Amino acid sequence: MGKRPLLCVRSIPVTNVTEKSRAKRGQSKKIADVQVMLEKPAMRVLVAEDSVIYQRLVGNCLRDWGFSPIMAKDGTEAWQVLRRPDAPKLVLLDWVLPGLDGIELCRRIREASSEGCYSYIIVLTGKSGQKEMLEAMQAGADDYIVKPFDEPALRARLSVGKRILDLQEELVSARESMRHAATHDGLTGILNRREVMLALARELERAKRDKKPVGIILADIDHFKNVNDTHGHLHGDEALKEVAHRLRSRLRVYDAVGRYGGEEFLLILPGCDLMNTIIRADDLRTHIACLPITASKISSAITVSMGVAVASEAGGTDVEALLGQADRGLYLAKKNGRNRVEHLEDESVATHSRSGTKEH
Repeated sequence: MGKRPLLCVRSIPVTNVTEKSRAKRGQSKKIADVQVMLEKPAMRVLVAEDSVIYQRLVGNCLRDWGFSPIMAKDGTEAWQVLRRPDAPKLVLLDWVLPGLDGIELCRRIREASSEGCYSYIIVLTGKSGQKEMLEAMQAGADDYIVKPFDEPALRARLSVGKRILDLQEELVSARESMRHAATHDGLTGILNRREVMLALARELERAKRDKKPVGIILADIDHFKNVNDTHGHLHGDEALKEVAHRLRSRLRVYDAVGRYGGEEFLLILPGCDLMNTIIRADDLRTHIACLPITASKISSAITVSMGVAVASEAGGTDVEALLGQADRGLYLAKKNGRNRVEHLEDESVATHSRSGTKEH
């Protein structure tokens, strides 16, 4: 018998495999970092510095660290940049600057911050005394670095500032979301009952002071129960959202609309007398009825009935009396065939009406 051939096994050093794996992981991390940078724009940093050398040095560092520097050669130019609506929120200030110095800029930024978003200020200066640092902090600075600066230290302070600004932005966004949820109807996106009632009270007070009329419209979707029973509640929800959208689309910027009840809406029209209120109500009624509402591949004709009332220039009309008058007009619109606008001076006499149908 012949000898069996020996198998040659090639050994692969473990250290080489480990080094290659680490290199691949490092490369993947760099790619991921680049992708994040591409998705989110670099945070802009205002650098107020009159030294050309420090402008170049700080600017290069900021760009290497993923920031976008905006240079200002003196305090006046820096203040002009900060007064813009899109001003940078992260600020590096030298103390000694032509025009406005860094301390005066700190004070101005803090005075303006009470009106809007917060700015994080780092004073970068050659003044190394404890007294100067305290003065800068009292003027509104968040941090203080002495020149010549250590690059890792500056980068660390900038990272802290960016983290604080990002958190502040998240808090503002959360606060706005909570405020919107507290004042707006969750389904239709228009004002909720409480907020539209507060808006009506404010407009009546303003009208009384300015001696101008305020018109209101109380609108109710016709046969809404039949819509829910026939097509389902999901279609009914879409109908509510579309009616709210159509109402809002025809209003002026200073008008208001809110969900008053289940399928009822309250509209506030500052400066409108009775005739103008009736004309605008009829325009809204026609706009809603002109096209069917389509949702979940189902189309349904939707109409609204409306009652209107007006607080006169003389004032003296309270919220309950005005709503009561509009509600009586709405009841009359339902009684007279729906898809119409009605106004009642008192509980028994109809003085004005407009309709799109005479059918009951």
